[in-house]
Amino acid sequence: MDKYLNLLLYFSLVTLSAQTALYNNGTISIHEGGTLGFHTNLINTSPFDNNLGLAGFYGPQALTVSGTVSSQFYDLEIALDNDLQLEVGLDNSNNTNFILGNIRTPLSQPTVYYNFLDRSFYTGENDLSKIIGYAAITNQQNFVFPIGDSEFMRPLVINSEDSNLFAKCAYFLEDPNNPSSIPGVYTSFDVDLNIEYVSDIEFWRLEGNVPSTVTLSWNARSDMILFTDDATKIVPVGWSKLSQRWINLAGSTPVGSLTDGFVTSSSFVPDDYEIITLGVSKIPYQPLSKEVLSLENYFVSPNGDGINDSFYIPELEESPNNFMQIYDRYGLKVFEQTNYRDQFTGVSNVDNFVITRADGLPVGVYFYTVYLVDLDLNYQGFLYLAR
Repeated sequence: MDKYLNLLLYFSLVTLSAQTALYNNGTISIHEGGTLGFHTNLINTSPFDNNLGLAGFYGPQALTVSGTVSSQFYDLEIALDNDLQLEVGLDNSNNTNFILGNIRTPLSQPTVYYNFLDRSFYTGENDLSKIIGYAAITNQQNFVFPIGDSEFMRPLVINSEDSNLFAKCAYFLEDPNNPSSIPGVYTSFDVDLNIEYVSDIEFWRLEGNVPSTVTLSWNARSDMILFTDDATKIVPVGWSKLSQRWINLAGSTPVGSLTDGFVTSSSFVPDDYEIITLGVSKIPYQPLSKEVLSLENYFVSPNGDGINDSFYIPELEESPNNFMQIYDRYGLKVFEQTNYRDQFTGVSNVDNFVITRADGLPVGVYFYTVYLVDLDLNYQGFLYLAR
């Protein structure tokens, strides 16, 4: 037995539906430096929250966590050919490492969720490994919920005015006019005067009582081209519990194109709205009325060969008084620089959720916006980061 792993043997192996499970009806404690690997289901009916070390779920089969008491792990990793299904909540107090496979919670049961406690974070999230269902945060102010559906990551970025004692979010690839996973009908034609269309393809459900801004992104599957031919009119909208209609939550100029981009809301209290999604503004008002011009798309490969090692825009030589910002495809800011020249080499310089900062940002598509102060012009475009 690992000297760092203290297993008080009050558990037994039981058989459920011809599959074994680890049944904890006593106390399991993972000490610092210890590891506990699950290759079978976990049934937890007693406190399992005094843990350090690493717990992991591994193997080719789908695994399930069930029981009556939520488990809490310090470091947790998932490496499953299939997914980890939660029938009871699961808490993480340090790092969640998404290697392979999704963590699933029932979309029809918001009381079951994966909870990121206090300063906990995650790594490795991607389209193949994320949370399908509800993710929650406890005592965190700013967070990117690593949520999506079976095909794509569809995260929501929340920036709150104060720490959230608790907040929770899930993504739904469902028509809000007739959702299959939650009660209610959120008719896309019941809108405020400054909304022209509301997406009937997808929505997010966000709970929290602290005033916050959120950032929503869209991709080709969002089909925003069905609703508008002008990406600058895309806005976040929310179904108001008070007025029982869609409210325009616009707070910033959208970034991107009709097939890829993101937009940030104004500050609102999430609990005032049943669900939120993307819509189209009817009246071009500030900040949407401010013209945004497009520059070329760029390729950056910081590999030391002297070719495209940094992000360089020749036009900025004519406007050295500028402000550059770079975002990932979900709207998370990864870089900003006043009086930008060519400082971006694929490394984040802002305080965000980029954990492996020294290793550089992942390869992929990023958005940039640059404001030319002297000319009072805004530009935006894409860059592709390679290694």
